[in-house]
Amino acid sequence: MMKNAIILVLCVVIIALFVILYSNAQEADMGEPSKLGVVWTSGDKDVAIKMVFMYTYNAKKQGWWDTVQLIVWGPSSKLLSENVELQDYVKKMIDSGVDVKACIVCADMYGVTEELRELGIEVKGMGKPLTSMLKSDWKMVTF
Repeated sequence: MMKNAIILVLCVVIIALFVILYSNAQEADMGEPSKLGVVWTSGDKDVAIKMVFMYTYNAKKQGWWDTVQLIVWGPSSKLLSENVELQDYVKKMIDSGVDVKACIVCADMYGVTEELRELGIEVKGMGKPLTSMLKSDWKMVTF
């Protein structure tokens, strides 16, 4: 009986040590805020809904990243200006805290700058901001 009690105490101590070590490891990962930049260039609606938007939205909503920025660039700006379903999804992302920006050069080429601004998207030159993100601690993904 005494032997079983000692084994039980040792098991509890080992489990407690694993919990403490795991907690410390998690806290060590909590250094700098995590930042994700998503560059969306595709003019394909399925790519937008079934990959870009789904991941970007959940990355913010689920707290996978502290900061999430979606950059609308190229053909995606035209697609977004024409598709109400995508517009509604972008509004949902903005409401969840995703920072959405669009390249003004691309938006002007497609004649959709005002439509994007009406969605609450900041439309501006994105070459320098993207370069700064790439040179810093942002993690970037492009679709």
